[in-house]
Amino acid sequence: MKIERVALIGGSGFLGSAVANQLAGAAVEVVVPTRRASRARHLLLLPTVDVVEADVHDPATLAHLVSGVDAVINLVGILHSRSGSPYGRDFARAHVELPQKIVAACHAARVPHLVHVSALGASPDGPSEYLRSKAAGEAAIRASGDAPAWTVLRPAVMFGRGDHFTNLFARLATRFPLLPLAGARARFQPVHVEDVAAVICRCLRDPAAIGETFELAGPRVYTLRELVEYISELASAPRPILPLPNGLAMMQAALMEWLPNPIMSRDNLRSMRVDNVASGAPLPFGMTPTPLEAVAPSYIGDRSQRARYYSMRSHSGRLHG
Repeated sequence: MKIERVALIGGSGFLGSAVANQLAGAAVEVVVPTRRASRARHLLLLPTVDVVEADVHDPATLAHLVSGVDAVINLVGILHSRSGSPYGRDFARAHVELPQKIVAACHAARVPHLVHVSALGASPDGPSEYLRSKAAGEAAIRASGDAPAWTVLRPAVMFGRGDHFTNLFARLATRFPLLPLAGARARFQPVHVEDVAAVICRCLRDPAAIGETFELAGPRVYTLRELVEYISELASAPRPILPLPNGLAMMQAALMEWLPNPIMSRDNLRSMRVDNVASGAPLPFGMTPTPLEAVAPSYIGDRSQRARYYSMRSHSGRLHG
């Protein structure tokens, strides 16, 4: 089936912007609903993208948004929530109730395909509310049977220009002489945001994606400490790292939860008890993942001689963790 029009829910964010760009490049019409159009103003220059102010949690509004589209892509995800059991109200609303509403709207409008982006490590018995809520969202998608046909994607933590992962540590390294680090031994297999967007676009047109769940990751596994060391070097601000024991890390995260935009929570730390690592091939369809070292030097730091050195060293295969 030719894909001509897509509803991109959660399309104003980091991953959504990459997906919108790739779809626009393929001349696909993209509807991006958002509560505030100002959040998606960077997408207005894309010729086939239509930014619509709308509340996707309202069933009637959602029904109107998905009417007449060839596919729906759900990217909505949050990292913080008020706590609850098995997960808090905010996680429930974004990760469970919204997918249920999207499935119902797609079924009523006879939308052929739904691509749902979850998270690597999602599990009903996961150690964090985030991972448990993501698993419940996946269950809501699969419960639809084949109406609509669905694909579930589980990306690892994503990197790329404008991300909230590598750039966060780069900023911290330039501001503080010492980096107290919670979860220093946690393992990650970060994936390039453009690779995730490419997989999403491939799933829209490849029948082999129907009814499948794919993990998405990069080519290499790092500890969090290795990542922070590398990123701080790229930022021309190498810093000593102080790994925090679990109790102290939890205390630090609890204090951060009082901030207006917390960079860490206790639930985030619980998520790190599960390795953010793919169980098999990093990408489906035989696609080759992009190394962090091939991309990060172009957007972290000031393109200094150090950054260029890291870029050349990574391409020569001499960067080791």
